[in-house]
Amino acid sequence: MSNTTTDTSPSGAEDQDQDLGAAGSQLSTAPQEEAVSLPGLGVIGWVRWFWRQLTSMRVALLLLLLLSLGAIPGSLIPQTGIDITKVDDFRRTHTTLAPIYDKLGLFHVYSSVWFSAIYILLFVSLIGCIVPRTWQFVGQLRGRPPGAPKRLTRLPAYTTWRTEADPEQVREAALALLKKRRFRAHLVGDAVAAEKGYVRELGNLAFHVALIVLLIAFGWGQMYKSDGTKLVVEGDGFSNSMLQYDDFKSGSLFTNDDLVPFSFDLKDFTGTYELTGPNRGTPRTYQAKLTYSKGAYGKETATTIKVNEPLEIDGAKVYLVSHGYAPVVTVRDGKGNIVFRDAVPLLPLDGNVTSSGVVKVMDGYKNAQGVSEQLGFQAFFLPTYGGKGSTMLSQFPALFNPMLALNAYHGDLGVNSGIPQSVYQLNKKHMKEFKDAQGNLLKQQLKPGQTMQLPNGAGSVTFDKEIKEWAGFEIVQEPGSGWALGGAVAAIFGLAASLFIQRRRVWVRAVRGADGVTVVEMAGLGRSESSKVPEELGDLAGTLYDQAPGAPDPEDDPSPSPDPHVVPAEGAEKQ
Repeated sequence: MSNTTTDTSPSGAEDQDQDLGAAGSQLSTAPQEEAVSLPGLGVIGWVRWFWRQLTSMRVALLLLLLLSLGAIPGSLIPQTGIDITKVDDFRRTHTTLAPIYDKLGLFHVYSSVWFSAIYILLFVSLIGCIVPRTWQFVGQLRGRPPGAPKRLTRLPAYTTWRTEADPEQVREAALALLKKRRFRAHLVGDAVAAEKGYVRELGNLAFHVALIVLLIAFGWGQMYKSDGTKLVVEGDGFSNSMLQYDDFKSGSLFTNDDLVPFSFDLKDFTGTYELTGPNRGTPRTYQAKLTYSKGAYGKETATTIKVNEPLEIDGAKVYLVSHGYAPVVTVRDGKGNIVFRDAVPLLPLDGNVTSSGVVKVMDGYKNAQGVSEQLGFQAFFLPTYGGKGSTMLSQFPALFNPMLALNAYHGDLGVNSGIPQSVYQLNKKHMKEFKDAQGNLLKQQLKPGQTMQLPNGAGSVTFDKEIKEWAGFEIVQEPGSGWALGGAVAAIFGLAASLFIQRRRVWVRAVRGADGVTVVEMAGLGRSESSKVPEELGDLAGTLYDQAPGAPDPEDDPSPSPDPHVVPAEGAEKQ
């Protein structure tokens, strides 16, 4: 019967030979720590020590953590590069905190000195980690696994048996077996040296490279990104220019020339809703049909934009983000002349699209005395009015029973003062109320086609039967998003490879003993303590044992016995 022995004791510094230490030290591309005596280092010594600390993995992880923590204020505190109005409101409201935030740069986190310092240090740290490890890894790929240590019994996983096969035959069988199992294997003296698991270190390097790609993509995206919104009424269009946006924000290096040249016209907006059940009024579909063209003279192309299905044009994405109604209103003066006729977009206030807004008549109107004035109407729109006596809230988001309520004012709207004002708000500072016969504020609820008469022959306001819909679009340019996505995917796969793939080495030594019988020794060594190394060694030993069966020990019965199968038991133990 074959003789099999095992050694499962952990490898320690006191029990390992120098050749075993050399064999295990090359399983990692991590830079070797050097003992440094800090006193008396000198300038160059301190620079080397600082560089060694900066390029260590623990410092890189610490800087990554600091970068993540530093980004939190950018999400919680208003930023000047995103919404300067909110920043001004915060300064007025928080008179004590605002000066402190200004000194700390918390109103512009991503361009602050401290955030940039962390960002640059992390970038340098990662590069300092990757470059030497990459060269070392390339050197390992170009080289061959090292020869077997002198005493294989000291390795964590070990087995041996005697066989009557020739040593050369055993080594050739072992070489073929290991190559078949995708080991890098070659003959070194009286043993076969094999190594496997290079993908682990490749994944580790890929993870760090992916982090650099993410950092570059993040910086690139922050500097050259743009994000703007535009409300477009059915029948109107949009051209991608900064002057066309209702709201626009961009990165610090973004210019008008970076905008992708395109335009589109909104042909029709369609929204459908649940009619019954507990989800009554919930939107089922929102879609906008439009035609777009690239450049100044591009061919018009018809398309449909839906929620989460944006239109992509040369790196720019057009998202459908909001919807509302724009009732058509006609205003006439006292002589019956039309001084205003247009679709007036109103902003939704709730899920049933109860909407409010303003109708402004800025030019062309003269009162009954022939004096030029401006008109303003506070508008309140319900797509589904509940009827007389009901609350002024829409009962359903679709146009089942539309109603428009108007309050009328005349005077100076303040649009020529040079101070910008919202098109959805009415500045009543220099406006007077129209009064009815009882002296009350003139207000009236109108159905489509109905008209409100202004007092003293001042004119009229008609709620036309035509009601248009509008769609809100968000146009986004994120030049680094593709690289960021690729870097994130590569980081995940690289991290998975570095965590789940084990780097290990296997040696098979076959020598002829004094009694003429070949002694086969097999041993394995992993970079980390892993149960897979003994299991894999047991499987390899069992396969090789079938090709080089065991021979009886000198004191055993020389009669032939069945070939035992070698399998791992406790730790690396084989029977």
